[in-house]
Amino acid sequence: MSNQVFVLDAHRKPLTPCTPGMARSLLKASKAAVFRQYPFTIILKKEAPDSPQSLTLKLDPGSKTTGIALLKDGILIWAAQLTHRGSAIRDALLSRRQLRRGRRNRKTRYRQARFMNRSRPDGWLAPSLQHRVDTTMTWVNKFVRLAPINSIVQELVRFDLQQMENPEISGIEYQQGSLAGYEVREYLLEKFNRTCIYCNAKNIPLQIDHLHPRSKGGSDRISNLGLACQTCNLAKGNQLIKDFLSGKPDKLKRILNQAKLPLKDAAAVNSTRWELFNALQQTDIPVTTASGGLTKFNRTRLGVPKTHWLDAACVGETLELTVLTAHPLSIEATGHGSRQMCGTDRFGFPSRHRSRRQIHKGFQTGDIIRAVVTSGKKIGIYVGRVLCRASGSFDIATKTGRVSGISHKYCQQMHKKDGYNYVIRSKRFKATQVAAAFLPKSVA
Repeated sequence: MSNQVFVLDAHRKPLTPCTPGMARSLLKASKAAVFRQYPFTIILKKEAPDSPQSLTLKLDPGSKTTGIALLKDGILIWAAQLTHRGSAIRDALLSRRQLRRGRRNRKTRYRQARFMNRSRPDGWLAPSLQHRVDTTMTWVNKFVRLAPINSIVQELVRFDLQQMENPEISGIEYQQGSLAGYEVREYLLEKFNRTCIYCNAKNIPLQIDHLHPRSKGGSDRISNLGLACQTCNLAKGNQLIKDFLSGKPDKLKRILNQAKLPLKDAAAVNSTRWELFNALQQTDIPVTTASGGLTKFNRTRLGVPKTHWLDAACVGETLELTVLTAHPLSIEATGHGSRQMCGTDRFGFPSRHRSRRQIHKGFQTGDIIRAVVTSGKKIGIYVGRVLCRASGSFDIATKTGRVSGISHKYCQQMHKKDGYNYVIRSKRFKATQVAAAFLPKSVA
């Protein structure tokens, strides 16, 4: 029921993945050694002359999470969910821009805006979008080195944003757009019948209110704007609308039904789909595409639960599907930390300085280590991510909590820092959903 294990020969040639039981037998017999912890990979101590069986890599790209599946003749043998950090990149760039502009306004003379002399190359993507492509390609290249992949299938989905806003749109309305002939304020006045959405006041000056405040990540799109009188707008402040109307569920439901859901996730997928496809073609592996409708058809026909990794397994032509794993690897992009040498406070002023030295006693903050403490008050075995200090006294973040003051002498490195956090999902799906439908009787 677990993911199969990647296998390399003595010359690091990728071989057909094996079962965890076979991997344990090879390790116990000293015929192989652990090559990598995440994803778990072993390396044989001799050359393998046999040609490995070819695998298919399937991708289900998403705005926040990308599903990854490795299949062998219609059998799902390895799966993962890759969580992107596009929103974190956007927030970091926004904060840096605000601090920079604040410093300039306070400390320098007026300087004319220079945004007109900036140009971007063709195909440029915002950093938060480019990250989704780069992170996915990083893992595709890893799988190419760890497994004999001979084909890649990508779900090339395209969302119709205007039709998602208005399902009945057709004809010339596509050219006019959703706000043709309206200014934003006039559109809102007509949309909400020139009344305050909170107290229903009429014939008074109304202000534009963000339902999801900008200070908490809200956008300026029409679906996030409403009208409020000055009294209600000041009373709401920067609260979430759910918190402001927590005691009035009927009014909250009415306002949310009247507003439209933001479509930023669909726009992110639309913006990156062709960039990812072009990057996949650079791997010299045949790449095919499939529609999102076909993925949904396969998932419905096979009775597969709605998850990212099972969606990836259903991408493309899928006549039959046998699932041999129920514990996909959860991969979360965390980044490599900030390169900023001088930290700032919330006003943008220097508050702390960082050392240029990152490796202490052979370890680096973010490494996954195993510490076997044999003496002192903290005797035991600890496994987790390490926080290094120049003194050699480390902290280890384990599943049960943080352990401080562990000497580097007790530590052994298991996995080097690579900018990702790994969790093996232990949740089992219902037998009627996966096991009874797909697994062989000997496995189920």
